Amino acid sequence: MRDDNRELVYSSDSGFVRAPKASGRKPTPQANVLPNDGIIRVARERRRGGIVSIVTGLAADELTAIGKELKKHCGTGGTAKNGVVEIQGDHREKIVAWFVANGRRAKVAGG
Repeated sequence: MRDDNRELVYSSDSGFVRAPKASGRKPTPQANVLPNDGIIRVARERRRGGIVSIVTGLAADELTAIGKELKKHCGTGGTAKNGVVEIQGDHREKIVAWFVANGRRAKVAGG
């Protein structure tokens, strides 16, 4: 089985394989890692289809239930996947107010 970082010189399963080439670039740090401090963050992103409110900091077992409640509260569509809840449109203030009314710590993230 070949490693993806190696380059096959000639076609054979056990043929000579060159060492990977050095790219000269440093590995990129993970900038999108959010803190796990118990605060729910609500951000806004611009996507191809428009603006989306992104809710992060929720437990995996509550994503679908909270996603459903937020869609109903905002009167719009959305989804819960990959550890975040996405609500169509810019509803950041409304979402933060909903979490605060339900006794959760939440804040608007981003600019």
